[in-house]
Amino acid sequence: MNDALRAPAPYRPLSELTLADLESIRLLLRGGSVIDWARLAFRTEQDVNEFVAAHEFDLGDPASRARSEAIKNAAIQYLRRNFDFPIPKPVSDASVAELMLVASGRGHRQLCACTILKVMHIIHHLEARELLYMLPISDQDVFHLVEQKVYRVIGSMLARGLPILEFVGGRKNKDSLYSKLLSKKETHAAQIYDKLRFRIVTRSQNDVFPVLGYLERMLFPFNYIVPGESTNTMFDFLGYVRRHPSLSEVGREITPLPEDDVQENANDNVFSSQSYRIVHFVVDLPVRLPDDILDLAPPAALGLGRVVFAQAEFQVVDRETEQSNELGDASHDAYKDRQKQAVVRRLKLGAVGAERTGPAIVMPPAPPARPSTIPPPKPASTKPSPPRTQPRRKKRRR
Repeated sequence: MNDALRAPAPYRPLSELTLADLESIRLLLRGGSVIDWARLAFRTEQDVNEFVAAHEFDLGDPASRARSEAIKNAAIQYLRRNFDFPIPKPVSDASVAELMLVASGRGHRQLCACTILKVMHIIHHLEARELLYMLPISDQDVFHLVEQKVYRVIGSMLARGLPILEFVGGRKNKDSLYSKLLSKKETHAAQIYDKLRFRIVTRSQNDVFPVLGYLERMLFPFNYIVPGESTNTMFDFLGYVRRHPSLSEVGREITPLPEDDVQENANDNVFSSQSYRIVHFVVDLPVRLPDDILDLAPPAALGLGRVVFAQAEFQVVDRETEQSNELGDASHDAYKDRQKQAVVRRLKLGAVGAERTGPAIVMPPAPPARPSTIPPPKPASTKPSPPRTQPRRKKRRR
């Protein structure tokens, strides 16, 4: 589907969020994985069409539909080949859109449909990565495609008057990348998730959930939130849902997950202040390759579709929290200073210095003096020095 021609989805305020919205927002806040889910929560074909379009698929296009069916068939073959998995014929013959609605129901067919979709999720992601490796395209070109897509969606939100006060996007500069890698134990570029980063400030805290829900329907599918890379220091999700009158009723339908009993994930960035509040997550964002790039693909890439993924970091915060974050120890300047101090410590002291997270550079104490076996030197002569016959020359400042 041409993203530029895709009609914007309706914006749902807090009072109109659906169960599917809340389930996907919880996944985003927790940094979980859909592989651990037991059920989808789609109710209508429109829900399914929005989700599929977020993957850059258009089921009305024969080529796109054929690609989705190929992924589905590969998933079914994998299950039968490795696990002798029994799949009823009505499920195996269902279209991808029908499969998603079945996965939102109950019973044995629901379990089968959900299992197939989980394997499809993995196959699509791996084959998209394989496609990217086959193409003569640089990271910068892929980043440009991501930026175009993000700016188009966010620009549409701003033009429609949706509750976004500020939007900032860009690429991390090289000095920032160097400092980040030098301050991390994992000193290789694969651990840098925020080469592309976007920051959104909403009008109020009650606008954060609706904005996240809209982004998951229009920009990136919730199943490609990168597990383990979310930080949520703003919301106690279940507590917030239960207390809010507009959410409490639909919140009762939320499927329990083991991590619901775990405390909300704290900020594990050692350079961030404990008072810093943010919703931060990383996504594998799907982008559709243009024809001029695909024309350069080798024949082996023809069966891999035209969608690739690029990781991007998103931060979402409301205006009041944003202002609080810029005060004192939680400010960005204080954060960068702590990171720089850690880099200096590590470069000077190695692993010992890297383990320290304090703001000051502290040299290790000198070892205690040992008794010397060398006889003490003779006292210096007290005989006065002869007077100088030439004036003392001044040292030249260099």
